[in-house]
Amino acid sequence: MERTNGSIVTEFVLAGLSAHPKLQTVFFALILWMYLMILLANGVLISVIIYDSHLHTPMYFFLCNLSFLDICYTSSSVPLLLGSFLTVRKRVSFSGCMVQMFLSFAMGVTECVLLGMMALDRYVAICYPLRYPAIMSKGAYVPMAAACWVSGLVDSAVQTSLAMQLPFCTNNVINHIACEILAILKLACADISVNVISMAGSNLIVLVIPLLVISISYIFIVATILRIPSTEGKHKAFSTCSAHLTVVILFYGTIFFMYAKPKSKSSVGADKQDIVEVLISLFYGVMTPMINPLIYSLRNKDVKAAVKNMLGRKTFSDGL
Repeated sequence: MERTNGSIVTEFVLAGLSAHPKLQTVFFALILWMYLMILLANGVLISVIIYDSHLHTPMYFFLCNLSFLDICYTSSSVPLLLGSFLTVRKRVSFSGCMVQMFLSFAMGVTECVLLGMMALDRYVAICYPLRYPAIMSKGAYVPMAAACWVSGLVDSAVQTSLAMQLPFCTNNVINHIACEILAILKLACADISVNVISMAGSNLIVLVIPLLVISISYIFIVATILRIPSTEGKHKAFSTCSAHLTVVILFYGTIFFMYAKPKSKSSVGADKQDIVEVLISLFYGVMTPMINPLIYSLRNKDVKAAVKNMLGRKTFSDGL
C-alpha cells in the first residue's frame, strides 16, 4: 500500500476479477464492444431527436437526456475498467478514484430522478391529454431536466466530500471492478456513521421518492387506460409507456439485486459470488445503457421513421 507521511493512502487497487485472469480477456473484448455500441446507439438516438423537429416534445427531450446520461455514466467508469483488465496490478490514484466515484454516483442519482420525471410526463400525457401541451411546456420540462442534473451533482458532491475526509490506513484493495462508494467506505479505518446516515438520507430522496412517484403515476395511468373504451386506444396509450416502464424495471431491478442479495460466508461461495457481483455490476453499468436506446427505438414508430428519414436525406445529399 502506497502512503505519504506514513498515514495517507495515495492509491487504491481494484480487485475486480484478479482471481480470474482468463475471464479478464473475455470481459475486456466484451465490454469494449458494448461500450462502442453504447456510444453508437445513444449517439444516433440523440442525433435523431435533435435532427427531427417532430421529436421536439417533452418525452423525447427527456429521452435525449437519458441517452446523454448513459454515455456520461459509462464513460466515467468503463475506460478505467478496461485499463484495469490490461494491467497485472490494477492501481488507481486516490484522486482519480474519487473523481470516478463522483461522476458515477452523480450519473446514477441523476438517472433515478430523471426516470421519476419521465413518469410524471407520461402521467400528464395519458391522464390529461388535452392539457398536456399547456402543462408540459418548455418552461416546465427544461427546468425539470435541469433539476435532475443538479440533484445528481449536488448529492454526489456531498457523498464524495464526506468519503474523502475519511482516513484509509489499513487496506487499499477495493473489492469491486470500479471505485464504488460502498466498497470504498468499507476500507475506512474510522467511524463512518456520518457517511451511513448521509447515504441513507440520499437513498430515501433519490431512490425511494422517485420510485414512489413512478409507482403512483402508473397506478393512475393504468386506471385511466382501463377506462378507455376501445382496445386500439388502450394499446396505443400503453405503448407510449411500455418503453419507460421496461427501463425502470431493469434499472431498479438491477439495483435491488446488487445491494439486497445475501453474502456468502464460505470461500467457494464467496468466489462464485465475486463473479456474480461483477456480472450484476456490468449489467447495471454497461448492459442497461446499451439496451435503453434499443428499447426506446425498436418499438417506437416515430423514432424508426425519423432514423429512416435522416438516413434517406443523407444518402440523397451524398448522391448529389
